[in-house]
Amino acid sequence: MPTPVVESVFRKLGGLPVLGQEVTSDADLARLVNHRIPVRALTLVKRIGFSDQEIGQFIIPARTQRHRKANRERLSVEESDRLVRLTRIQALAEDVFGDAEKGNRWLRQALGILDGKTPLEVARTDSGARVVEQLLAKIDWGAAA
Repeated sequence: MPTPVVESVFRKLGGLPVLGQEVTSDADLARLVNHRIPVRALTLVKRIGFSDQEIGQFIIPARTQRHRKANRERLSVEESDRLVRLTRIQALAEDVFGDAEKGNRWLRQALGILDGKTPLEVARTDSGARVVEQLLAKIDWGAAA
């Protein structure tokens, strides 16, 4: 049985029709990244709250995205990894705050505990994403954050 976050990431990326395989675990997400995610998953990510500018800044530059679409290429492993990372952080924030709008607002709010950066900015790297995940866990458990 998939965890709520893995299930949410799977759904946000387009599910079986876009990804072409079931995703029920973190291991499946890792496999998905290694097989490279189809570019059309980015269209769905826009629908769940990421702007073109954020996609360009955090996942794949606009020019590279246009090239991949024109040539019907998949995202690279690195781009796929960034896409899954940010979608996972968004799913966690929505889960913790119990509301997509509140979670998305929090992700874009500069926080003193993150040196004035937004959780999205910090989550650009794997180690930064872990910091954001830990912060969300503290909020979930009721600790001041």
